[in-house]
Amino acid sequence: MQEEARPGTGEQAKQLALAKLRQAILHGEMAPAQRLVENELAEQFGVTRASIRAALIDLEAEGLVERIRNRGSRVRVVSVEEAVAISECRMALEGLCAAKAAVEATDDQLAELADIGTAMTKAVADGEPVTYSELNQRLHARIREISGQQVAVELLERLNAQLVRHRFQLALRPGRPQHSLSEHLAMIDTIRARDPQAAEAAVRAHLMSVIAALRE
Repeated sequence: MQEEARPGTGEQAKQLALAKLRQAILHGEMAPAQRLVENELAEQFGVTRASIRAALIDLEAEGLVERIRNRGSRVRVVSVEEAVAISECRMALEGLCAAKAAVEATDDQLAELADIGTAMTKAVADGEPVTYSELNQRLHARIREISGQQVAVELLERLNAQLVRHRFQLALRPGRPQHSLSEHLAMIDTIRARDPQAAEAAVRAHLMSVIAALRE
């Protein structure tokens, strides 16, 4: 029987489904190991099953979804050891971005990083771990953007997408924001000092701390 026509079809519908599914996974609205039923998602987003299927294939390539033989798709589960391996890759790429940011940043961009550091300090003092987590992600994102190293930026976006659950859990762990604050401020200070070697070392030290925390 021919599939019932839905409001959204074609490439536009696929991109709509892809964006909504990606956002739901990254924001934690869909939990790790949650089954992704094509019929239900098609109904929810007002697109065809074919559009959902195509979107799931793209998300599988991004590492956000896994397809289980004879069982369909689910949100991919990232183990602690895999999170550690991803963080090790981040060390090389984010270290590169920090070093380049130390060279490429404008005075206005350096001031922006300082403002983020001030806001992070306030979030820790006020006991606001969710705000701190958001600022943490913003800081790393701005350093990547300032670096201008587009290949590293694209690779990191894919790697970081797979760490959302672990990063959020770390941010809510008692004492973790206080511990990581000094590491982030060191990253900011070394970039503002326009010292690429020190900036790279600061990022690597921070991510080594993240790896140690993941293993606890």
